[in-house]
Amino acid sequence: MFKLAWKNLIHDRTRLLVTLVGIVFALVLILIQFGLFLGFLDTSANVVQKSGADLWVSAPGIPHVNGGSSFKETKRFQALSVPGVERADPYALFFVNWKLPSGATEAVQIAGFDLDGRMGGPWDLVAGSIEDLRGEDTVIIDQLYAAKLGVSSLGESVEINGRRARIAGYTRGIRSFTTSPYVFTSFKNAQNYVPLQEDETIFLLVKVAQGWEVEKVRRALEARLGSVEIFTNHEMWRKTQHYWVFSTGAGVTTLMGAVLGLIVGIVVVAQTIYAATVDHIREFGTLKAMGAANSRIYEVILAQAGMSAVMGYSMAIVIGWFVARGSESGNAPILLPPEVAAGVLALALAMCAGASLISIRKATSIDPAMVFRG
Repeated sequence: MFKLAWKNLIHDRTRLLVTLVGIVFALVLILIQFGLFLGFLDTSANVVQKSGADLWVSAPGIPHVNGGSSFKETKRFQALSVPGVERADPYALFFVNWKLPSGATEAVQIAGFDLDGRMGGPWDLVAGSIEDLRGEDTVIIDQLYAAKLGVSSLGESVEINGRRARIAGYTRGIRSFTTSPYVFTSFKNAQNYVPLQEDETIFLLVKVAQGWEVEKVRRALEARLGSVEIFTNHEMWRKTQHYWVFSTGAGVTTLMGAVLGLIVGIVVVAQTIYAATVDHIREFGTLKAMGAANSRIYEVILAQAGMSAVMGYSMAIVIGWFVARGSESGNAPILLPPEVAAGVLALALAMCAGASLISIRKATSIDPAMVFRG
């Protein structure tokens, strides 16, 4: 069966090439569109996902992590008195103005965190260290945004909200879903850049002691702290992700692009496989004239579809990998985790098999006598 299907495929190499081009185009489109959507999901709330906190304490009614408002830091000492709370660190996340060398300004997000607890701090440092932020007016930015912010080297002095800052380090790959890059600094330094009083914070990041249930500690904090909201790290992550991805035009547009890419891909593959099968209709007529059962023709057609799917997928995943690698230096990353790669392979096999099933009826209903009519 497989040998016959393979010979049937390679008999007309031009047709095989056209079939593979159609499959590759469709699968690359699907990979890139869904990769972009996953990239948006990843960047929309990465500072929450990587925070290391168990619970977030915030002012009531905030829409997402980037829209917090201040409250009294005295809540921190109340939180520390609750059994099961190991740490309760102040955290500031706020939009401020960064002055460019040209004199223009660029919006950035100050992320001020406790240097001892390190919850909410940067990750993937490629230059400098967290300890460097103990220096006065020191900040860490991502190397992806260095040119955008007019930074050319470590140690360079810049201006944030009218105050001096010095570049103490670089991270790699910490993107912002908005156009405003993250700027990490100590909470003490952040108070110089954001409109906070000395006794205020925007969040409290809580670490639950080992052996304590997070939900139990949350209920105790709610009873102790009163007029605040308390989210688990996962809840804050989902809240922020849902806002940026599904409540803004960018996220919805990307999701629609992914769905349309899937639909277009299915149509292209179905048309390509159907045309390839119909073009070999005389070969199937010959099989029927030789006494082959319909089940044998089913096997040959499905085997051809499977081979076409695997060959097309192999080329598409290589192209998709190169495109994803190329996007690492841009603002719109394309993510292709193993789950997506496996899912697209299954999708390719299903699309090709489904398209073949459409043409099976035509192949099995042909009159064997057509082979002898010239």
